[in-house]
Amino acid sequence: MHIGLSFTANNGAQCLLHGACVSILEAKLLCAVLSAQSHIIGDLSIMSTTHHTKTLIVGSGPAGCTAAIYAARASLEPIMVRGLQPGGQLTITTDVENYPGFAETIQGPWLMEQMEAQATHVGTTIIADTITDADLSVRPFKLVGDSGDIYTCDALIIATGASARWLGLPSEEAFMGMGVSACATCDGFFYRGKEVAVIGGGNTAVEEALYLTNHASKVTLIHRRDSLRSEKILQTRILNNPKVEVIWDTVLEEVLGNAGGPALPLGGAVSPPGVTGLRLKNVKSGEESTINVDGVFIAIGHSPNTEIFKGQLDMDGSGYILTKPGTPMTSIPGVFASGDVQDHTYQQAVTAAGTGCMAALDAERYIAELEADTVATQ
Repeated sequence: MHIGLSFTANNGAQCLLHGACVSILEAKLLCAVLSAQSHIIGDLSIMSTTHHTKTLIVGSGPAGCTAAIYAARASLEPIMVRGLQPGGQLTITTDVENYPGFAETIQGPWLMEQMEAQATHVGTTIIADTITDADLSVRPFKLVGDSGDIYTCDALIIATGASARWLGLPSEEAFMGMGVSACATCDGFFYRGKEVAVIGGGNTAVEEALYLTNHASKVTLIHRRDSLRSEKILQTRILNNPKVEVIWDTVLEEVLGNAGGPALPLGGAVSPPGVTGLRLKNVKSGEESTINVDGVFIAIGHSPNTEIFKGQLDMDGSGYILTKPGTPMTSIPGVFASGDVQDHTYQQAVTAAGTGCMAALDAERYIAELEADTVATQ
């Protein structure tokens, strides 16, 4: 974030420190050091900055970065606010094989670094901040960052994405990207001929499990209830699939593995880093058990990051932003939604990038119309 810090010296002089892309804590610590060295006393205050741009992009995943690239090349002077998870969900994905243009396997974090570098190269200003409030009833649109900075814009592209829901287990986090995943389409290919487990009992879990049967030798579906909540046709398919075993009335207690988690004995053999099994608990009997798997997919759904826009934009019952069919246009002219924030079906990096492109192109047209109307009224 860009911040200004002011403090008063013993002689009454006002000192101002400017910082770029640093946290408030870092800036405060820096000022504290300067104060100690210069024998400065007085109050330390945070000064907010107002940023205005033709196009503001909120979010820095594939959708946000692609929108930034197209907007910059259209001379829309875009500012991209990186958000709480810079780079989006690809930053917690290790191997990526399904993004076009790379013959060899690439790393998710590296891909996002390259996207941001490209966006910067063509003229995007990237700010490390998180938008916490938005007022879409005024023109220009007004948003406020966690830093206290104010952002105003003529066109707004929302690319805040959707976050996978997790169980919250420490071992789940420890093996993230090393056998723990929330996307079978993204990572299922890496489990060819191996045994995996899926946690959940709704449509998402059953669809993920069915997809994984195309790659894995065995799929174990683990559900905390005694019946599935998915559509009947999906239940029929999963229960009749010879590759699938369902464990009912059971929850995941711990992910087992090597390098960062407790090891599951495998006959004394040394295993590579990653998941080797799961510790389970029957919710009715309390009995615990372990199973050997090479990976586990947490499929308990996603939550779109749209909280600050609720009550302002039209959304579906799950909180996904509604857009006009075939476009990124929302219920408010000049506000566009791209990526997983408006897509609860595909949720892929390449489809997110596509909608980011669409949003930037439509933003360009919208701003051109605004400028033409302004000239016409003068």
